Amino acid sequence: MAQTGNTGVVRNLKELREIVEALREEGKVIVFTNGCFDIIHAGHVDYLERAKSFGDFLIVGMNSDVSIKKIKGEKRPILPEEMRARVLSGLKAVDLVFIFDEETPYKVIETVRPDVLVKGADWPLEKIVGREFAGRVERIPFRFDISTTKIIERILELYSRTSSGRTA
Repeated sequence: MAQTGNTGVVRNLKELREIVEALREEGKVIVFTNGCFDIIHAGHVDYLERAKSFGDFLIVGMNSDVSIKKIKGEKRPILPEEMRARVLSGLKAVDLVFIFDEETPYKVIETVRPDVLVKGADWPLEKIVGREFAGRVERIPFRFDISTTKIIERILELYSRTSSGRTA
């Protein structure tokens, strides 16, 4: 019997399907979102809390290291998938993390068939992968002007300055 609350990390679509079936039998409203979640920040936490507000059980599809390298290049991710998944699964709003290797979560969304599919408002509806499998799509505007890329740029800016003739 699936329970609302952190159930951990899953990588197997068959196991995910079984969890989703049990949740549906309990009458739970299933919400799905996805992303890389490389360096978790306030924007991620706010987004995930608002995504969870659309239902009872939030499944977060998280790009694996292999997937992120395909999308963002060899220098990413900064943090390995095990660490990213651990942080995500520890957030109050997140009930389950599903790690996927593909560039998009199409197969995952097709398997879950969420009641609500959530993406950032920066995604035009027609570009949201898997929307045809969702009961409805919700686009959430970001409240924080932050991203992993901006964090990396800030760190580089701060730590590349010389202080007393030394580089930090």
